[in-house]
Amino acid sequence: MNNEIKAPLPPYDLTSAVIKARMAEDAWNGQNPAKIAMAYSKNSKWRNRDQFVEGRDEIIQLLSAKWQKEHKYRLIKEVWAVDEHRIAVRFAYEYCNDQGQWYRAYGNENWQFDENGLMEQRHASINDLKIDESERKFHWPIGRRPDEHPGLTQLGL
Repeated sequence: MNNEIKAPLPPYDLTSAVIKARMAEDAWNGQNPAKIAMAYSKNSKWRNRDQFVEGRDEIIQLLSAKWQKEHKYRLIKEVWAVDEHRIAVRFAYEYCNDQGQWYRAYGNENWQFDENGLMEQRHASINDLKIDESERKFHWPIGRRPDEHPGLTQLGL
């Protein structure tokens, strides 16, 4: 398959949007910036917190810097809404910093895709909440969230 096509392709419905969101979650939990960047169009535009990036090289730089500061990262995404070429997700992830302080980050992302299923826009709003290690809810080995692990709704998040 052409690596410039990322199925499922638009137009999206709830079923295909859930697949697309899980693919994104799995990729981000894999923490491979170069691989993740291939799901985005060559000129993809992001707003991530207070950062604005454009293109795959800047995406790779942003993600590489992110995971140098956010350790033991685990993420869950859940589809909020879908409309043909757009998907909105809510998410939460847990990580600890270099000092061992744990956080749970909550956020929303609005995604827009091109005809090849590559994300051409990503708008992310994210808030970090300090938590004690005992408050963590995401307990699986680093990498893909197991299918049997509860999602955000089941966890009350």
